[in-house]
Amino acid sequence: MNRRSFLAISMAASAALLLSACGFRLRGTGSMPNLPPLTLEGDTQSDMARELATRLERQGNTGGDNAQWRVSLGSPNLDERRLGGEGRATRDHELTLSSTVSVQRLDDNAYLLNGETLSVNTRIRVNDDDLLNRETLFSDAEQSLNRELAERIIERLSALNNAS
Repeated sequence: MNRRSFLAISMAASAALLLSACGFRLRGTGSMPNLPPLTLEGDTQSDMARELATRLERQGNTGGDNAQWRVSLGSPNLDERRLGGEGRATRDHELTLSSTVSVQRLDDNAYLLNGETLSVNTRIRVNDDDLLNRETLFSDAEQSLNRELAERIIERLSALNNAS
């Protein structure tokens, strides 16, 4: 083993040790929080609600008759804000997806969350003259925001579960 490979291996091992010591862990299916069984109500036909239901099913949370929580979802609202001047050129757009969430415990009908608004946002750069690419960029950004908002709702539900 020469000196360069020894240094590379030792640096990689040091980085792994440092990251594990500070509590870092990769996000993914292994890091899904453990939530009590729940049912989804409200606007369950939106893309965001379908993404949330898919993530919960992947986690093994199917709810049904043994549900402990009722999660009511409001209709997601996508706001677009143009940033920059009024010229006909490439322009930045800020997209914000928000939805209200209420969580009710079914055994005593107590609200753990009552109409809290959760939101995520992103910025995209769009050339207003390129109509085909424009629609694709907006569609991709909206799908990404739906995934992020579903993840944010699960994180919020996890925090509620840890607090109760």
